[in-house]
Amino acid sequence: MTMTLETPAPTAESSLEADMLAMGRRARAASRTLALAGADARTKAIKGMASALRGRSKEVLAANAADLDDARAKGMADAMMDRLALDEKRLAGVVGALESIAAIPDPVGVETARWTPENGLDIARVRTPLGVLAIIYESRPNVTADAAALAVRAGNAVILRGGSECLRSNLAIHEALVEGLTSAGLSPDTVQIVTTRDRAAVGQILTGLDGSIDLLIPRGGRSLVERVKNEARVAVLGHLEGVNHVYVHASADPDMARAVAVNAKMRRVSVCGAAETLLIDKAVADDLLPRIAADLTGAGCELRADPAARALIPGAAAANDDDWATEYLKPILAVKVVDGMDEALDHVARYGSGHTESIVASDEAAIERFLAEADAGIVLANASTQFADGGEFGFGGEIGISTDRLHARGPVGAEQLTSFKYVVRGKGQTRP
Repeated sequence: MTMTLETPAPTAESSLEADMLAMGRRARAASRTLALAGADARTKAIKGMASALRGRSKEVLAANAADLDDARAKGMADAMMDRLALDEKRLAGVVGALESIAAIPDPVGVETARWTPENGLDIARVRTPLGVLAIIYESRPNVTADAAALAVRAGNAVILRGGSECLRSNLAIHEALVEGLTSAGLSPDTVQIVTTRDRAAVGQILTGLDGSIDLLIPRGGRSLVERVKNEARVAVLGHLEGVNHVYVHASADPDMARAVAVNAKMRRVSVCGAAETLLIDKAVADDLLPRIAADLTGAGCELRADPAARALIPGAAAANDDDWATEYLKPILAVKVVDGMDEALDHVARYGSGHTESIVASDEAAIERFLAEADAGIVLANASTQFADGGEFGFGGEIGISTDRLHARGPVGAEQLTSFKYVVRGKGQTRP
């Protein structure tokens, strides 16, 4: 009697793994086609994405409303709800960002340097796509569109994995993106999205999908970023919290200091560019801090202050050590009186996350010292930290603000999603 061994039925886990590996292979194939498609084709595709998204606005907003209803029922925090929410104005902003990305110069093939050494070789350094990106993000459905357009602008295929809380919104946006790609004759596999809420999909992406992924970009809270950095088997471009400071120097114009401090905190409290700590020189604190505090509290901001600051703003709560290192993403601001530039820079070095730092001053020497010594991806003088945004930098949009030092730092736009190669032309030279 011959025994027949039956093949075990595939488990859900093995099926997901197979699906994710297939997604990676399709992305790799699409990346090769996209890199050779030419700037005009990529521009046409991004414009097509914008047009399709505008045309599908009702479907996208309806999907987002359903996501918001679920999030509200589950008690999602207000800051996260704000990040999740789309309305006509915000969606129009997403469409506008795509149109801006379509209008920026295509970075692929740009020659960034060229020289001829003594051996007579003609050597050029030329921008090239990275290949396949994977982006894991939370809450913000606009990232689906921004990330896709920037990836295409830089000649990269991309695999998107948004949070389960905004899956309907992301899928609706993705349909528009695919419509734009195909209208330009590009493969729909250029921009793929994970359609399952199963968190095991993230684990599959972290493996690199059998070498298909070249760069992994997490965009979300500390727990997500730390997991990705700890477990990923591919290169990671990190984005940590925005523990950002506004430092009011003794030479600051009082009206400017008040305007910048309020805007940096309160323009939109849920973005990573929001200020979380105000530092103010004790030389001007007695007069200026109560006025800044009144502006902030009048705008609905809760203040948590050190003893010196509380003496000037008695309504403030007492700050503890955790407050200095917290990204609130709420109308809460930590306030500290510092004894000059040295103490301000020491505080930034100890508690800052390397995201964005700002000084308000009229003393040019103080400004230049702060800009040189504050260690962050973005440093500003006499401007709100809320300008920490790729769109405001003229990038059309951004995938995030990198707090890493390699390979990109600060706003990550299309140019930051490229690498380079050396193109060497000779005339028969051989090396002795």
